[in-house]
Amino acid sequence: MLNKTDKGRAELQPGQRTLGQRERAVLLVADGRKATASLQALFGGLGANIVHNLLANGYIVEESPPAPTVKPLPEPTVSKGSADAFSGPRSLASARMFLFDISERMFAPRHKEMAVQFRDALREARDGAAMLAVSREMLISIEGMAGAARADAISERLARLLPESALEST
Repeated sequence: MLNKTDKGRAELQPGQRTLGQRERAVLLVADGRKATASLQALFGGLGANIVHNLLANGYIVEESPPAPTVKPLPEPTVSKGSADAFSGPRSLASARMFLFDISERMFAPRHKEMAVQFRDALREARDGAAMLAVSREMLISIEGMAGAARADAISERLARLLPESALEST
């Protein structure tokens, strides 16, 4: 990653013109975010010499890219690579979004009327009990379409998203 030095920033100020147009163009895009190779490839490969000269004359410096920050996923998480992967905090809202997603993927492609029915029912479900009733109907339909193992897997994922209080009331 190439970034401008104070000398490079001064060169880009109005009234400062010690570099040619191509050198100034490379200097303009050296912002610490673009890969060195991408700047060297500019101007049909002539960028490599320009980058070398700008480095040698102190207009730019090469910096290592910052280490990526890893933000932990909120609990619970569902296995990556799964077709039903969804993560979010334990809440009725997370569970509802998961059910909307399942409705779209399981029913909308082949059973549009069922998808509409489940979407409407989920929108109308005002509390946990009503949402759980809709989820039971969805799971029965999924079991009929895709088998018990698929329905059990979705039920398991749903249980990881529901708040503990909703699980205790079932």
